Amino acid sequence: MSEDVSEESKPRRRQARGERRIAQLLQAAANVFCTYGYTATSTNAIAREASVSPGTLYQYFPNKEAIAIELGERLLHEMREAHGQAFTPGNLALPLPELLDVVVDPMIEFNCENPVFLALMHGSEVPGRIAEEHDALHANLLTSVRDVIAHFAPTLSPEERARIADMTFAIFKGGLGLVLAAPEGAERDATIAELKTVLLRYLSPLVDGTVTTTPTR
Repeated sequence: MSEDVSEESKPRRRQARGERRIAQLLQAAANVFCTYGYTATSTNAIAREASVSPGTLYQYFPNKEAIAIELGERLLHEMREAHGQAFTPGNLALPLPELLDVVVDPMIEFNCENPVFLALMHGSEVPGRIAEEHDALHANLLTSVRDVIAHFAPTLSPEERARIADMTFAIFKGGLGLVLAAPEGAERDATIAELKTVLLRYLSPLVDGTVTTTPTR
């Protein structure tokens, strides 16, 4: 009986070691992608960062693209979870300043904890599979922002909601770059507060009913 249990535990131990090694390689890849970008990164550089031989790396990933796909899919999964926690029906009932907190904070936290996300997703030669999944996530985020705008300003046309959503997202992306560039601590906190102030001032007219729309010709 004990021999059977021992034999059964061996595959589990091997699997656990394999998962730890994969996590080690993915973290090394994230570090190198952040430093050099996807295009300039090589599997040898990733192996060096992980302190393993190239042969060890190839036991788990056949090439750099496979590493990027695995890393990208894990990041996108985490991003979808952050998205799901931010845009909930319950959050729509919050006042706009509090709504901005519960939407913006998880997105900023994710990007601060995973700087490789932008480095990988915006690379010039990112694997097409990852680019497609990122584009789908981006479209879903824009849809969620449009839904928020429709909640506060239901009389706006679909075209107006789409335009305001695009501008809101552009403001956030621009501010996010400044947040990531700011040193951690008081300076980053101040930059995040400034970003929320900009978003609040832009979106407040939707709440008080003074939003102006571009006249059609």
